[in-house]
Amino acid sequence: MGLSQYLSETKGEIKHVSWPTRKQSIAYTAVVIIISIAVGVFLGLFDVLFAYILKLFI
Repeated sequence: MGLSQYLSETKGEIKHVSWPTRKQSIAYTAVVIIISIAVGVFLGLFDVLFAYILKLFI
């Protein structure tokens, strides 16, 4: 398989891809950002809690 054949087949496959609309992309990006922030806060709270518990034992 040569490079030109690979690029030609890749171009053909790209045409079959169902790309999201701009509105969908913005919505999915917002969901990812919100979940990332929520997980960060959740892990941060556990870190503070475990640090506090560790200080009680030390």
